[in-house]
Amino acid sequence: MKRYSVAVWSGTIKNGDGYITSESKALDNVQYSYKSRFEEGIGTNPEELMAAAHAGCFTMKLSADLTTAGFEPKTLETQCDITLEDGVITSSKLTVTAKVSGIKDEEFQEIAEKAKQDCPVSKAYNLDISLEATLQSNPADKQMS
Repeated sequence: MKRYSVAVWSGTIKNGDGYITSESKALDNVQYSYKSRFEEGIGTNPEELMAAAHAGCFTMKLSADLTTAGFEPKTLETQCDITLEDGVITSSKLTVTAKVSGIKDEEFQEIAEKAKQDCPVSKAYNLDISLEATLQSNPADKQMS
């Protein structure tokens, strides 16, 4: 499987701007610029796109791993924070909150950690990746105890 996106840039780094279009058109001429990357301008930036890719990939991998282990995820919500320091993308922090019936926190933590290590985007990123995983209790689980 191959996927592609196209980035077009016009002008200087500070005064120019560009747009990004993805194969699926989920991104369709989405603006990006120096201001959207380093200040508070309108548009996206590479770090935001990296964060979206990592959050999406990890969440799908976690769902697959939980399902394989015999659990049914009710909701998985992941935020990914990408850090850019001194011109280097140094880390990706995944913060997931999950509702999964019938699972103990220890097992959830193990499955989440394995999903962090095994998701294709984690494997592609050569940087520090951390995970904070919170399992929310379900009222139905309390009744089963």
